[in-house]
Amino acid sequence: MPKGERLATVQKSPNFRDGAFQNQSVTPQLTDGATYGKIMKEVLFGRPKRAKPSGEIPSQKTDLLNLDRGENILVWFGHSSYFMQLDGKRILVDPVLSGSAAPFSFMTKAFKGTDQYTTDDLPAIDYLFLSHDHYDHLDYKTIVKLKSKVSKVICGLGTGEHLEYWGYDHMNIIEKDWNEKFDLDPGFTVHTVPSRHFSGRWLKRNQALWTSFVLQSPHLRIFIGGDSGYDKHFAEIGNTFGGFDLAIMENGQYNKNWKHIHLMPHEILQAAKELKAKRIFPVHSSKFVLGNHAWDAPLELITENNKKENLNIITPMIGEKVDLDNPGQVFSHWWKEVR
Repeated sequence: MPKGERLATVQKSPNFRDGAFQNQSVTPQLTDGATYGKIMKEVLFGRPKRAKPSGEIPSQKTDLLNLDRGENILVWFGHSSYFMQLDGKRILVDPVLSGSAAPFSFMTKAFKGTDQYTTDDLPAIDYLFLSHDHYDHLDYKTIVKLKSKVSKVICGLGTGEHLEYWGYDHMNIIEKDWNEKFDLDPGFTVHTVPSRHFSGRWLKRNQALWTSFVLQSPHLRIFIGGDSGYDKHFAEIGNTFGGFDLAIMENGQYNKNWKHIHLMPHEILQAAKELKAKRIFPVHSSKFVLGNHAWDAPLELITENNKKENLNIITPMIGEKVDLDNPGQVFSHWWKEVR
């Protein structure tokens, strides 16, 4: 839990009230009529047959250690973890590379074929972005192994307590509230913007702030979404920044029982339109079972729903190189080949 000067800073935040961080709108974690008992029953006895793929997830292996610094690329590691090289800077977001997204390694294990990358495959990282402290976004084993490779960590208020406890130098942690702006290097500016979610790794919740980021590089503006339910903030962010070259958005692990804290399938494209995104990368799927849907439903539904909207959605497989300078790059529907 945050303590000392960090706790004092947290408590001064306009988003911290009644002993916890709060969303912009009233956000019950469970929908009306849902109970934790019902959810546990659903988890234990009501999972769809295809919650996990029976076959192996296909992937590619891009050599990240020997990239040309002039390439502007993105490489996805499954779920919400990905690497970007942008205008010469190397960026990592919510890396979970330990094979599990839980406090114990035997829980919430990664699908076959999705663990193609380890921390050894990563070069030195200029900026590590952490959207919040849930186990599927902030992984202890991965973060500890990365410590010697990371120059700066960018996260929400309170999250830095985890990092310092695990040995990170507080001078290398940039910890911000919503709606703050700061420069990383010449031409690189970050804005912290709201999301609609929650935080916590144990019983006491919302002591660290969940956040999305707007990353402006010398020639691209990228929305780093983290986790979020639908709310007014998507339109506000789109109007404030005038649109994005790429919006990386949560798409998966949804459930009607917690519809306020994760985007439901019919809401994702609406949110993307409100962000005024030229290109959309749906993440938060294809590696772990956390929701109660077929493993490939998020990608199936967003591509089906997009037939009406005709937005520029990209669907790289794990490890496939996304050219950030080529909005016309075409990707396969790779999940259709997996049982």
